[in-house]
Amino acid sequence: MSPYDVVVVGAGIVGLAAARELLERRPHTRLAVIDKEPVVGAHQSGHNSGVIHSGIYYAPGSLKARLCVEGARDLYAYCESRGIATERCGKVVVATEESELGRLEDLHERGAANGVDGLEMIGPDRLRELEPHCAGIRALWSPNAGIVDYREVVQHYALDVRNAGGEVHTGRELLDIAQRSRCVLLQTSAGELEARRVVVCAGLQADRVAALSGDRREPRIVPFRGDYWQLRPEARHLCRNLIYPVPDPAFPFLGVHATRRIGTGEVWLGPNAVLAFAREGYRRLDFKPRDLAQSLANRGLRRLAARYWRVGALELWRDFSKRAFCESVRRFLPEVSMADMVPGPSGVRAQALDPTGKLVDDFVTDVHGFRVMHVRNAPSPGATSSLAIGRLIADAL
Repeated sequence: MSPYDVVVVGAGIVGLAAARELLERRPHTRLAVIDKEPVVGAHQSGHNSGVIHSGIYYAPGSLKARLCVEGARDLYAYCESRGIATERCGKVVVATEESELGRLEDLHERGAANGVDGLEMIGPDRLRELEPHCAGIRALWSPNAGIVDYREVVQHYALDVRNAGGEVHTGRELLDIAQRSRCVLLQTSAGELEARRVVVCAGLQADRVAALSGDRREPRIVPFRGDYWQLRPEARHLCRNLIYPVPDPAFPFLGVHATRRIGTGEVWLGPNAVLAFAREGYRRLDFKPRDLAQSLANRGLRRLAARYWRVGALELWRDFSKRAFCESVRRFLPEVSMADMVPGPSGVRAQALDPTGKLVDDFVTDVHGFRVMHVRNAPSPGATSSLAIGRLIADAL
């Protein structure tokens, strides 16, 4: 068996971005990408809102802050070079109450510190020019936020890998990893592979694959499902582009927002954030005993639940109550009615959680031994940042 120079585990947007970057730097690298699903980008990469984030939310100096700003710039350029449609439509983050103004100003300062171009604090008149049906007393305007179809981006990344001489093997599940003195042996559902280096970008399965290789189990992945509603076609005019609330400090997610989809004109409302009963389950009643048992046994999750149980209970109620979901939308789009909303898609976010119950906020990579690198945490803005994360991985290798 002739060994590969590199095997990338996971054909999502981060794994494929890393593979194409490695091949671009060293064109004669013998490289393969493997994934258990029949198609590339089957999970987080293909189940998201399609937003190109500008970088306003992340702590200055963090990997997320740096790689989001770099990654957004590079993604726009990449899509233009490949003929992939993007729209730099802009986003408003809207304060609807006086109590939110301080947090809105903090976002403005954070975005400026991160090097986000064009940020502007605006009043109600300018907000109505941008989003005529949006209610707010003040807003942060981020003109460089945009939209794209990440499924198309993933397919182009995979094409780049193949065109550069790499291989992409779908339907090939990883069963075990064993490090040897001169190589790594990967047992897969389609036979054994040998590699000099392995990069694991396993998303929702990141902690389990790390355990396969003998690496530490922490941080553990907790799956959070987010459901969307959509506006009926006759109500889509109520949202022109991207409308976000000011993040609630009592809850560690961005909150329900309105997102126009590229190409279709659909407007998605959401997502909420509730514990998923299956890591790869996209319906409310999807359930895998192993997944749920591991989540409930997670000491960090129990501590997180104890800290946020009131907000978590409201999120769960909103997941099952269309009326409650509609009320959260009406805070910034007061003309939306329940009749305007129809069920939409859902996604599952792979969120790393430490034993203290704290969400791991930044991107996390680590190296196990000399030959295996794990991407342990790459949630939003992972898709926006994918090309920059690919460079980070290639630098490390």
